[in-house]
Amino acid sequence: MSTPPRHIPSLSALPALVGTQLGHSDWVLVDQARIDAFAAATGDAQWIHVDPARAAIGPFGTTIAHGFLTLSLLPVFMNQAFAIDGLGMGVNYGLNRVRFPAPVPVGSRLRGTVKLLACEPLPQDGLQAVLEVSVEREGGSKPVCVAESVVRFFP
Repeated sequence: MSTPPRHIPSLSALPALVGTQLGHSDWVLVDQARIDAFAAATGDAQWIHVDPARAAIGPFGTTIAHGFLTLSLLPVFMNQAFAIDGLGMGVNYGLNRVRFPAPVPVGSRLRGTVKLLACEPLPQDGLQAVLEVSVEREGGSKPVCVAESVVRFFP
C-alpha cells in the first residue's frame, strides 16, 4: 500500500524544516529486469550485475545492482517522501557526498528516508535545499546508499 507523501504547504515553509526528516518512500523492487535495463542504458554490463550464473559463484552469490542504479532512484524516493504545495519545479543541482555502504542483491526492496539538512534562498524566489537520502534494503543491517542531494526549488 502506498503511503502519501508529506505535504509541505508552500516553498516558503521549507526553511523551517531544516534538521527534520521529511518522510519515507514506498518500497521499490530492484529485480534483474531493472538491473539489465540500467546496464543497457549505461553500457555497464559487468558480470556481477548481468550474469546470474557467473555471479552465483562470485563474492555475493547473486547479481547485485549497480551503485549508480541505486543512486538513480533518489528522485523516486524524494517524490514519494514529500511534496511541496505550489511548487513550479525542482532542479537537480548535484551531489555533495555519496556512499554505498552495502550491496543491493537482486530481488531487494529499497526505500529512502529523506532529511532536510540545509535550505537557503536563491534569486527569483527559489530555494536551494540539501537533502540527505538514506536508502535502506528491507532486512538489511545498514544503508545501501547515503547521499546528499542538492536541489533547487522554484515556485
